[in-house]
Amino acid sequence: MDLEKFIAKRYLISRHKLNFITIISFLSIAGITIGVAALIVVLSVFNGFGSLVTSYLMSLDPHLRLVFKTESNDELHKQIQMELKNISEIKAYSPYVSGKVLALNRGKTEIINLRAIELNKINQLYDFDKLVYSGKYTKSNQLADGIFIGIKLADKLEAITGDTITIVSPANIEGVLMQSSIPISKRFVVQGIFISQNNEYDESLAITDLTIGQNLLGYKNSFEGYEIKLMDRNKSEKVKDELTARLDKSLSEVNSWYDFHKELYSVMQIERWVAYILLSLIIAVASFNILGSLSMSVLEKKRDIGIMKSFGVTENSILKIFLNEGILIGIFGTLCGALLGYFICWLQLNYNIYPLDPTMYKIDSLPLELRISDFFFVTVASMLLTFLAALFPARRAAKVDALQSIKWE
Repeated sequence: MDLEKFIAKRYLISRHKLNFITIISFLSIAGITIGVAALIVVLSVFNGFGSLVTSYLMSLDPHLRLVFKTESNDELHKQIQMELKNISEIKAYSPYVSGKVLALNRGKTEIINLRAIELNKINQLYDFDKLVYSGKYTKSNQLADGIFIGIKLADKLEAITGDTITIVSPANIEGVLMQSSIPISKRFVVQGIFISQNNEYDESLAITDLTIGQNLLGYKNSFEGYEIKLMDRNKSEKVKDELTARLDKSLSEVNSWYDFHKELYSVMQIERWVAYILLSLIIAVASFNILGSLSMSVLEKKRDIGIMKSFGVTENSILKIFLNEGILIGIFGTLCGALLGYFICWLQLNYNIYPLDPTMYKIDSLPLELRISDFFFVTVASMLLTFLAALFPARRAAKVDALQSIKWE
């Protein structure tokens, strides 16, 4: 063990009587412990809620959505499908059309969002089986006029699985108004009802087959774009950039799942940083205690410093002794805080010590997600603040005059 570390350790743990400096040192350790634990728990809660919100928002959203800027044609579709097949990260894709329509059933009328895709790919694109509350979709039981609707929309329309509802399209609204022609409409059988946990989709989304949607919304043989599912959601931006580089930007645009909800994620990120900064103040206050404790320790050990200097101990070694003393306090407090934070998260994950009311929050426990990166950044922040707090009294100790300190004592 280095001389500086040995002496620093002795100064820290060899005090046989409880004095003011010792109390402040213990308070410093306690403050760092509480601050680090609080940061880890709060950041884990943010992670948990972030992942939960993402899972709800993406329940019926693709990882990437390619949208045409102009009317599509067969040549453009062939080019895009060839590019999609050449990207290994893409798991599945489907052309789609969408639009506002009018849904009618049992005297109830609702304006809804109709989305039409290749229904034989619905489970590949959305993990749809996990969302279906009533009914089921398989290739064998696909109905030519089947439609899937959100559970809240089903309540509004008083519809259940097997009911027939009418969808009216605004595609030929000009003809209806000017020539008194009959609006485009079609009767659908409710093949299934889904729960996405996303209020927007549960209240107003209906999904049907692509060919039917094209005819109903007036797309004929064209598409609005493509919905794309990736092997790994976290590679969305990479694949988006790659796809954008391969395609003509004047003809199409590629958006990722993050782009769909950018404002929400920006707010969540700001909240996370604000919480991080505010809780870091607990560690900062504890670090000021270290500054006070070491400053008083320098005064108490002034004679020892003078004696060490008279025996040839350099200023740099004196600085290291008191710097190491402060760092030891920081290491002990940070380690205790990290363990306490992990233990609290473990208790919540395994024993649900903080339950939630599922009727209000849709979940029965506080969501948590532990990440190594959070432990790393919290530890670095804690040790940095501790180091800065210990630096001033350590420099002051190094500048003590040996002769004057011995005479003074």
